[in-house]
Amino acid sequence: MFDKLNFIAEKYETLSEKASDPEVIANQPVWRKIVKEMGEIEPVVSTYKEYNLNKETIAETKALLEDGGLDADEKELFKAELNDLEREKETLEDSLKLLLLPKDPNDEKNVILEIRAGTGGEEAGLFGGDLLRMYMRYAERRGWKTEMMELSDTGLGGIKEAVIMLRGRGAYSRLKYESGVHRVQRVPETEAGGRVHTSAATVAVLPEIDEVEVEIDPADVRVDVFRSSGNGGQSVNTTDSAVRLTHIPTGIVVSCQDEKSQIKNKDKAFKVLRARLYDAKLREQNKEISEARKSMVGTGDRSERIRTYNFPQSRVSDHRIGLTLYKLPAFMDGDLDEVIDGLIVADQADKMKA
Repeated sequence: MFDKLNFIAEKYETLSEKASDPEVIANQPVWRKIVKEMGEIEPVVSTYKEYNLNKETIAETKALLEDGGLDADEKELFKAELNDLEREKETLEDSLKLLLLPKDPNDEKNVILEIRAGTGGEEAGLFGGDLLRMYMRYAERRGWKTEMMELSDTGLGGIKEAVIMLRGRGAYSRLKYESGVHRVQRVPETEAGGRVHTSAATVAVLPEIDEVEVEIDPADVRVDVFRSSGNGGQSVNTTDSAVRLTHIPTGIVVSCQDEKSQIKNKDKAFKVLRARLYDAKLREQNKEISEARKSMVGTGDRSERIRTYNFPQSRVSDHRIGLTLYKLPAFMDGDLDEVIDGLIVADQADKMKA
């Protein structure tokens, strides 16, 4: 670990020298690349400097205690200081281990979040609509921008499917653990007998993928245009602005009719298609990873039940980390950080064990 830390510290110094070179400064693209790289490793370097300073202070304190020129009170004072320094050293070591964990290359990307009603009929659609509002509220709390990509509603306040884009720093790093089956237990509004029903909705969280990351051969995509329509076939637009893309090799179909412009709908649809193709490739690669190396917070498989929302008890339970909170109304209003933070900590702990 320390060989790697020394290498990073030396690299930071080299980059710092380059960043202050007038010739490099004159070449703004190169300078920005260097500054960005410095920013990525700066937390490691500053923590390592703090760690080395702590080690020096520990050595000096031990030398004073071994000198023999201290009275009893001074010895007690320095022993207490040494204990504090040793605890600080352990904390810094743990921080360095976390900082050296491999970074998910998608963590800083925007998110394409897909919600689909699962088992449970109309109640599943209503719950899907609740999840959509929950994530929109969470995005609002974090200052992220939201953009509706596709929405297919049931006409009764629920959804069949919704696809939204969430734009904000670190959006994927926060939401990537949300993929899976979300189960709800509550009395449906349509249930006269007051019986608790169990329904479900699935969530898929995909990072926004650039064109250079996933190349799509135009010959592999069939593009169909059609007229946007709302509930009951009522026309929303009088032109053929809606777009349906079919990726022939994989059979993936993406539709978008949220915009009145065919060009904008096509652009949105290609964003979703790239994300789904990337996700399919990633999930295929994950199949090759042994069970021992899978994160304890789950693989992100959409078939995996990850959380239960129990309305009669105002309880939300995340099954991957055994965390239960009795504040369901606040959670449904977008107060998700306590659970998300717990998932991140569990994931980091699992990676450190590995």
